[in-house]
Amino acid sequence: MAKVFLTHIPEMLENYYGERAVAALAAMAEVVINPTGRVLDADGLALEARGCEIIVSDRQTPGPAAFFDQAPDLVAFLRCAVDIRNIDVEAASRNGVLVTQATPGFAASVAELAVGFMIDLARHVSVSVIEHRAGAEATVRMGRQLSGSALGIIGYGVIGEHLARLGLALGMTVLACDPRKTISERGVEQLSFEEVVAGADFVVCLAVATPETENLMNAHAFGRMKPDAFFLNLSRGNLVDEAALEHALDKKRIAGAAMDVGRAPDQKPSLHLGRRVDVIATPHIAGLTPSAIEHQAFDTVAQVRALLAGKLPKGAVNAEKAIRLARLRR
Repeated sequence: MAKVFLTHIPEMLENYYGERAVAALAAMAEVVINPTGRVLDADGLALEARGCEIIVSDRQTPGPAAFFDQAPDLVAFLRCAVDIRNIDVEAASRNGVLVTQATPGFAASVAELAVGFMIDLARHVSVSVIEHRAGAEATVRMGRQLSGSALGIIGYGVIGEHLARLGLALGMTVLACDPRKTISERGVEQLSFEEVVAGADFVVCLAVATPETENLMNAHAFGRMKPDAFFLNLSRGNLVDEAALEHALDKKRIAGAAMDVGRAPDQKPSLHLGRRVDVIATPHIAGLTPSAIEHQAFDTVAQVRALLAGKLPKGAVNAEKAIRLARLRR
């Protein structure tokens, strides 16, 4: 029977994988769960996963060259997430190891949080709650309704598409930019990045994190936003120049911000921004709902099932280099 190593520590197992997915793996393979209680580095992963043909990895556990070069038993490294930036695919390929990624089953979950952020920012919900919890009567502040406001979506992937539909249903004008695709949905106006940033009342960053999008939201971008506009980031922290964002907030160049991601460990919001009264911050939980988490967990279950059946799984990113797959077909 093949052996599968799960890198998840207990908290990750509970929140990001689930008992049903673990049971499904155990029904077809011997499952070894990370026994250390900590996120493993290259040496630790090589040691703990020794003898396992398949690794199912959480998003925090890296797959560097130093690991693949000392993992002779490994056939496939499956990432239970879409983001594989901390996996050295070239090194995996050099060693004949298959790398896979999960599909984005969190579109509804993330888009719904974006709507919640917009309402919170526009109606000063968190600020009022904090004031009341401190024992003071909250200040009465004028709010803004979403209906009639302009929603600007940067990056029109599956989350952007879902958010656009929600925005239209709420009566918002929807502006979107994505240089990689032509947007044809009725009611969504495709514009340039600068036009979206300048025209939106709520700028929602959902772009893919690549070297080209590093610090996409910089001083120039924040400088083009309306002074009464809000910025939301639910993609990746490295898309934002945090010093530029902080400066824009300090100078009231924008009205506020909300973020579920940032440059802190595990892609969480940076504490120096999260503590601001004009910022709403959540600890990278936009996709943390049972249905969203099970979607990605069961993607990896399906990938293991395919591998054990001698088939190439969906989500493979280097199939042509994965020469060790033949070991599972013996």
